[in-house]
Amino acid sequence: MRAGAAWIFRFTDSGHVPVCEPEVRQYKTAAILLVFVIVIIFILRIFPNGGAAADEKSWGEFAKLLETGQITSLTVDLGEDHEEIRGVLKDERRFQVIGPISERMHEQITTLARDGKIADVKFLRKDKDSFLQVVLVQLVPLLFLFVLFYIFMRQLQSGGGKAMSFGKSRAKLLNESHKKVTFDDVAGCEEAKDELQEIIQFLRDPKKYTKLGGRIPKGVLLMGPPGTGKTLLARGVAGEAGVPFYSISGSDFVEMFVGVGASRVRDLFEQGKKSAPCIIFIDEIDAVGRHRGAGLGGGHDEREQTLNQLLVEMDGFESNEGVILIAATNRPDVLDPALLRPGRFDRRVVVNRPDVKGREEILRVHTRRVPVDGDVDVSTIARGTPGFSGADLENLVNEAALLAARRDQEVVTMEDFEAAKDKVLMGAERRSMIISDSEKRTTAYHEAGHALVARLLPGADPVHKVTIIPRGRALGVTQQLPTEDRLSMSRDYAEMRIAILMGGRVAEEIVFQQVTTGAGNDLENATDLARRMVCEWGMSEKMGPLTFGKKDEQVFLGREFGQQRDYSEQTAIDIDAEVRRIVTTGYELARKLVADNIDKLKALAEALLEYESLDAEQVDLVIRGDKLPPVVKPTPGKLPTMRKPKSVFGTHEKGGVLPGSKASESA
Repeated sequence: MRAGAAWIFRFTDSGHVPVCEPEVRQYKTAAILLVFVIVIIFILRIFPNGGAAADEKSWGEFAKLLETGQITSLTVDLGEDHEEIRGVLKDERRFQVIGPISERMHEQITTLARDGKIADVKFLRKDKDSFLQVVLVQLVPLLFLFVLFYIFMRQLQSGGGKAMSFGKSRAKLLNESHKKVTFDDVAGCEEAKDELQEIIQFLRDPKKYTKLGGRIPKGVLLMGPPGTGKTLLARGVAGEAGVPFYSISGSDFVEMFVGVGASRVRDLFEQGKKSAPCIIFIDEIDAVGRHRGAGLGGGHDEREQTLNQLLVEMDGFESNEGVILIAATNRPDVLDPALLRPGRFDRRVVVNRPDVKGREEILRVHTRRVPVDGDVDVSTIARGTPGFSGADLENLVNEAALLAARRDQEVVTMEDFEAAKDKVLMGAERRSMIISDSEKRTTAYHEAGHALVARLLPGADPVHKVTIIPRGRALGVTQQLPTEDRLSMSRDYAEMRIAILMGGRVAEEIVFQQVTTGAGNDLENATDLARRMVCEWGMSEKMGPLTFGKKDEQVFLGREFGQQRDYSEQTAIDIDAEVRRIVTTGYELARKLVADNIDKLKALAEALLEYESLDAEQVDLVIRGDKLPPVVKPTPGKLPTMRKPKSVFGTHEKGGVLPGSKASESA
């Protein structure tokens, strides 16, 4: 048994079972409060008149008071065990006379009451109580109060609230009842697993590292976008290390009461030291570890006290040997520098979105629990989903399984994954939406303009799908998927994106000699991209390799709150002129391509009006002038099948609204 750990033993039929100190503390608190309630009850019994003191008179003094008429009310208690007279004088003072009451005194009190000289006289006669009456009157109320008090304490101590333990840590200790997660269940982040594997080996064999003078990192900070598996990695460390694992959220420290957060931090590390070696995991640490003094109008004192206590516990005068802190956040830029220095968070592990190999491994993990058809190619799905995080891929598999269940299928097919990907990227189909023929025709030419410009521009991302079926908030969508994971963007590629965004508006102008609001989202994206080319990426020859505008980021709010202007009025005019030039150049390029290929534009639009959705192969057939296969009518009562001669899922890679991709929408 480890020294310093407090235990008691509860004896059962099978032997003795150790009971931890918090449980002992709970019963001690209940016993103290119960004694306090009993003392209050006895005080009320001793002082039935609310605690007001009564003067004790002798029989001679009482007789004089009767004769002088100074008594306003009397209560004569004629009990079996004792006799007592209690009364109130005209000056509202209380008195009492204790002792046997003589017959003469009794008659005198009766005469005075009859003559009206004493306004209020009461005679109380009580027979001797039986043993059963004593038990019922004295013990039953106490027993009832004890039962109520016990229930009340159980309610306070049950669950995660612990209303009477504000300063106690709410960390949850993972035990055998929780589902064990190992590194076999974590995929797509091999570098992060290698970094954490060293900590696991230290926990298993500390002498391997300490014999050479090495020191294991006291803290590991997991950083990365949401959904990349930071929390899952921490659970995997717990499953691999086989040591106690305490889990808590950053928001669990701070309450409305001052000093609660710091007290919980102390209690958390005290629990950790008793269970050392162990791991403490704090999820979303930015909730408590934000930069101090960054609040609007002053810092948050309670939050800063909690952070100060956390800093002391991680690396202060007292050492916490064997306690390793793992924290996760998707906003490392707002954390306090003192929290990130060596000696506290020594190691920072970046958990990025997975590459194509990582996505394939993640999909294999999530498809273990899903019966998939033999035609499902996980590598093809992985190539078609660049930019997806682990949570996105899990959602994709889940949507495919739900769609297969709606179709009453026994297994999930490749067609289900394809439909699920369209739903995740572009939103659910709104086939019930009523659209007029003229508006539907305008939408078809708009999306055909996007698809034609994207198809004709060399080096642009291939068109994956074009549809005029309303999805989400868009009336139509043109989806492009890059052929590989794109980590950066060239100037030529950015200019091509602007031209593709302008393709829909250009098609409406040329065919209908008018423009609609459907290009609003395209214009906004094109203008924003051009401004970033000029102000952030230095892609303007006139403005040079400079950046303009300093981001005014409010760390306390945790996001970009505005942009500070650090350039002159003339520079602002030049920036606006360059943004206009870049967008206009893309517009003219798109107009020339559409005007020179007006027959292909009309063919694409007519095919969209007939088929409603075209994939990459069908778009190529229309542009070449070939005929498409007939439309497959859906069977009544069943979901419509995909209108494809064959599956081209994964021919191009994923784009849409996620990084490294794009989809043009007609709103």
